[in-house]
Amino acid sequence: MNLSENAKKVLDARYLRRDAEGYIIENPEELFRRVANSVAQAELIFGGKDKAEYWEEKFYEELTSFEFLPNSPTLMNAGTPVGQLSACFVIPVEDTIESIFKAIKDMALIQRTGGGTGFSFSRLRPKDSIVASTGGKSSGPVSFMKIFNSATEHIKQGGRRRGANMGVLRVDHPDIVEFVTAKLEEGALTNFNLSVGITDNFMEALKNDDVFELVHPVTNKTTGKIKARFLFETIAECAWSSGDPGVLFIDRINRAHPLSELGEIESTNPCGELPLLPYESCNLASVNLSRMVDKTNGKYTLNWQKLKTLIHDIVRFLDNVIEINKFPIPEVESITKSNRKIGLGIMGFAEMLIMLGISYSSVEAVKLADKLMSFIYNEAFVASTKLANERGTFPNWGKSTYALRNKKIRNATLTSIAPAGTISIIAGTSSGIEPLFAIAYRRSNVLEDEIISEVNPLFLKYIKSEKFYSKDLLRQLLEEGNIQNIKKIPEEVKRIFVTALEIPYELHIRMQASFQKNVDNSVSKTINMPQDATVDDVKSAYIMAYELGCKGIAIFRYGSKKQQVLEIGSDEKAFEKEYFTKCDPDACRM
Repeated sequence: MNLSENAKKVLDARYLRRDAEGYIIENPEELFRRVANSVAQAELIFGGKDKAEYWEEKFYEELTSFEFLPNSPTLMNAGTPVGQLSACFVIPVEDTIESIFKAIKDMALIQRTGGGTGFSFSRLRPKDSIVASTGGKSSGPVSFMKIFNSATEHIKQGGRRRGANMGVLRVDHPDIVEFVTAKLEEGALTNFNLSVGITDNFMEALKNDDVFELVHPVTNKTTGKIKARFLFETIAECAWSSGDPGVLFIDRINRAHPLSELGEIESTNPCGELPLLPYESCNLASVNLSRMVDKTNGKYTLNWQKLKTLIHDIVRFLDNVIEINKFPIPEVESITKSNRKIGLGIMGFAEMLIMLGISYSSVEAVKLADKLMSFIYNEAFVASTKLANERGTFPNWGKSTYALRNKKIRNATLTSIAPAGTISIIAGTSSGIEPLFAIAYRRSNVLEDEIISEVNPLFLKYIKSEKFYSKDLLRQLLEEGNIQNIKKIPEEVKRIFVTALEIPYELHIRMQASFQKNVDNSVSKTINMPQDATVDDVKSAYIMAYELGCKGIAIFRYGSKKQQVLEIGSDEKAFEKEYFTKCDPDACRM
């Protein structure tokens, strides 16, 4: 098992078990053995000891070869007394003080075990509404969000990282403008991602340049009207300025949901890839596509059979996780076990494209995304069908759209594309379906206040194998972060190693939409824009995402925040020992 220096740092800081004094008491191999053994114990419920031992070894082999990795809470907590393995939760917030503060309590119980929480604040009465029981006035959703934000500030997920939230408000809520502009103040709601729940009615009003009604969520009475275009431009201006809010096309999400009979989806997990019913949770895992590529006679090809086998194994792994999971609150356990949602996703997509010689910024890449995700979803469906035959359908199957088609399936949802941020560092590959952010960059918010520097290992191997590697070239790369202005590098290499800010936003959106077609949950992807992008670009991106069938969209203009997670360029000192040494070309070959 080969681990980069950054992977070792991440594992040490977040994942490896510690004793009461804080000393690390396991190594990476032991971590993966712990996870494989724990998840395989579910096999004892449905079979014998031999079956559990078989799957423990299978899972261990796949984990240690980084063919896939589950979400962080599974790596942190499997086989430990905590035992909470899910990453994604949605907690309801009703319009009472009791519900609001129960939601805060539930959030604390979830976040302390490593889970991320999403909330819709759309049911809360608007600011200055009369509270009948006291005669006073309501302070409104944004005011209460600040209490949630403050509570999160003091909770570390699993004792290892700060908690994360998604806050959603419907576009027809009377306080929508206050919500949209809430993060323009630097440092406000820092533990929240914000998303506006965009309805079809709003998009129709926007198309017709009409006014749009704002509705009191308790009385259902119209409280006023707002020009749809004004509100749309305000959303775009705030996203351009601060990166928030994103948008969720909430009606589309609910139309696609196979369990609409159970209620309405109002929110997602913090990164948007899991639209969930109230109290639902979901566990995730990502296939490492860079490990699904074979090299034969100097040419790389995607190994579809290997990918098929792995998909079936991961579906089983994730279903097992539901069996052994220790849920933080009873409401979550009840609905999660009734629906058994899983989220199979991918990481290493950008590196897979590089190995295949395909530019991320190409129609060919978008077409491959469609073919690839269709294959993954179809095989996941087959795998879940086999599990249904072996273990039974999920309990709420009879209330689902699958029952209408007589398709017996074990899990209500199957696919979801998560950012896979820290697990992609461990696996040594690119995150989610994102392009390379840069060839050399700095990453914060992973190791507390420490900034870690990264240089794409595929690029280093490539330039060393092609014999135009030099210390001067590396110094220029570390300074600039990207390669488009480095004259020594051939155009073909620049085409293949294209990075996020060099890709037109339109192609980012087409890529997201291509994946979304075959994802029954949702897709977390950043639509990166350069610093000189305009508000009109943001507006166009929203319209395009809606028209192409995306369930939501998050835009980030480079430099729009004083502090951002990823920054182009790196420090030579961070790589002095690792890269400024002579390399054997054969050892460095891709």
